[in-house]
Amino acid sequence: MDINASALLSEMQAIKSELQPLAPVNNLVPQQDFSAVLTKAVNNVNSLQQTTGDLRNRFEMGDESVSLESVMIAGQKSSIAFDATVQVRNKVVDAYKTIMNMPV
Repeated sequence: MDINASALLSEMQAIKSELQPLAPVNNLVPQQDFSAVLTKAVNNVNSLQQTTGDLRNRFEMGDESVSLESVMIAGQKSSIAFDATVQVRNKVVDAYKTIMNMPV
């Protein structure tokens, strides 16, 4: 099953614009753009994976300033972050499917 991310985003933005008048007038909580938050999270995961790859390469090349412990910890951090991102994606896809199957 292929999911067109841009179509999904445009449909979610259309739904958001339809629901906008229902939002309270004086929000005390600052709002953040979902796509910006998602982009930041994906970039963070990418950064963690690149750091892990760099540490692994340096350790394999014999860099004495890099310990096995730091390589393993970095690997676990990037693995957990990636798994969490995949779970969030799965929940978003499930929510999208639920919304699309709702009777109008």
